[in-house]
Amino acid sequence: MAFALPDLPYDKTAFGDIMSKDTFDYHHGKHHNAYVGKTNDAVAGTDLEGKKLSEVIKAAHASGNKGLFNNSAQVWNHSFFWQCLSPETQEMPANLKAKIEESFGSVDAFKEQFKNEAVGHFASGWAWLVLNGDKLEITSLHDADSPVAHSMKPLLTLDVWEHAYYIDYQNARPGYVGTVLDKAINWEFVAQNLDGEGISRADQG
Repeated sequence: MAFALPDLPYDKTAFGDIMSKDTFDYHHGKHHNAYVGKTNDAVAGTDLEGKKLSEVIKAAHASGNKGLFNNSAQVWNHSFFWQCLSPETQEMPANLKAKIEESFGSVDAFKEQFKNEAVGHFASGWAWLVLNGDKLEITSLHDADSPVAHSMKPLLTLDVWEHAYYIDYQNARPGYVGTVLDKAINWEFVAQNLDGEGISRADQG
């Protein structure tokens, strides 16, 4: 079965000024959709056809197939990213809050560090909150790179490619990062990912 563009878990108008319908039309409807199509084209007729998306990503990374890796990893990253967003401001679940306070000292300190990582990441890529062993860590990966290719369990991501924010924020990446992190994160989903549920939701195949 070919990979498919997943439906968004909310209406494209639900975020108001935080993230516009135009952004979703281009980011989800064009960019994400193009990665899906290119991944399907690349695996058609190969031994990767019919494999899970995570398996395709790992195989492409191991073999050095950059074209397939970039497109398949971008499919996964985006599918995960959409679920990290919520049009309604959420309280952080107690289990996640406790883990964050244990790792970073406070929720505010975590947010500040995450913002700094996302804003300071040079050029295109993704900012991530990951579980590395038993400890939470903040990192960023360049271009299409994904925790799926590494021994990290993703909890939260923020897309810092320009196509993620340029329509609404122009070149003001700090405004985009700060607004989304403070007002539009699905903390329930992030908390569920402590048990790895997000990986299975973003995977296909």
